[in-house]
Amino acid sequence: MLQNGSVQKPRWVVIYARVSSKEQEVEGFSIPAQLELLRDYASKQGMKAVQEFVDVESASTSGRTGFGQMLAFLKKNRSKCQTILVEKTDRLYRNVPDYATVDELGVTIHFVKDGTILSPDSKSSEQFIHGIKVLMARNYSQNLGEETLKGMLQKAKSGLYPSNAPAGYRNVEGPDGRRVIVPDQDASTITRLFEEFATGRYSLKTLAARARVEGWTVGARRLHRSTLHLILRKRIYTGDFDWDGVTYRGKHEALVSREMWEGVQALFDRRVETKQHRIKHDFAFTGFIRCGHCGCGLVGELKKQKYVYYHCTGHRGKCEEPCTREEVVEDKFAAALKELVIPPRILKWLQESVSEADLNERAARDRELKRLEEQHRRLSSKLHQP
Repeated sequence: MLQNGSVQKPRWVVIYARVSSKEQEVEGFSIPAQLELLRDYASKQGMKAVQEFVDVESASTSGRTGFGQMLAFLKKNRSKCQTILVEKTDRLYRNVPDYATVDELGVTIHFVKDGTILSPDSKSSEQFIHGIKVLMARNYSQNLGEETLKGMLQKAKSGLYPSNAPAGYRNVEGPDGRRVIVPDQDASTITRLFEEFATGRYSLKTLAARARVEGWTVGARRLHRSTLHLILRKRIYTGDFDWDGVTYRGKHEALVSREMWEGVQALFDRRVETKQHRIKHDFAFTGFIRCGHCGCGLVGELKKQKYVYYHCTGHRGKCEEPCTREEVVEDKFAAALKELVIPPRILKWLQESVSEADLNERAARDRELKRLEEQHRRLSSKLHQP
């Protein structure tokens, strides 16, 4: 109660809680406990928790959803709310960029479980100790990441796929408590896609159309060309799998034979090669220019075996931009190039570099010529020996 009889309004605060993995959140590892602790603390301190922010994800990188929303709220309500309640240091941030961002806001932070309060007015010694805690949390996070990668690599070497199951499989707990992958309800569809494509009668487009007609889905979703391409290129369906650039012999059940998978890859490779050979003309500005109307690429087209026109690919829908003659494009490029001026210093450096490269090339050519001549001499000498 204030002297004039008015009641003091409770101080506004925000609550932030975080767990570092989906598994922790599912198991109820700490989010409910954190929120209960922080709400009870706010009540006892006469504070009003106006917003609660929660993150269930790794904090090894900045950009967490709840964390970002909390910062935006504090910036918007600078005059009303400048206090954060959090369980402890490593719940708020685990990397230096997040620490720097919060520090720039100039807010007061109550680390409830640690029993400490940090504000812009805190002593330098307190700020120093807090900085050490942040670095310790960051070191813990980095070390955890390194150990996780080591564990995943060791798992791969033992024949167990070390990541989330791809389409056609699901993750389950194996007999020894380690996560393994087993076929799921989409496994038969994956096998059928390989079998159909292996016949050579389908392109990705026509196979996707067939899947739509037949009602084939993966993960309850319709199959598109991009999805089919990802599925048909994955080695994991053979019982083997690729991890960090190395192929490992897996212990999971195969959905297709290795021979079928190799055949599908050969079909892909032949079609890519055929497509490349199908290119009859190498137009001067292919890949260099985009449509000014919609931003799609422009492609060249030869008309009447004489004139070259460029037109929009229309990948983002029908484009009303008209075709453009190659001569017009050439004029535009020429006008732009005329405006370029190379400073004398740069020009001299370029001339010297070209000259030096030419001399080096000549010297290398002379050395190679002498080596070949010496090799020819030795061979001739051996041939003429009795």
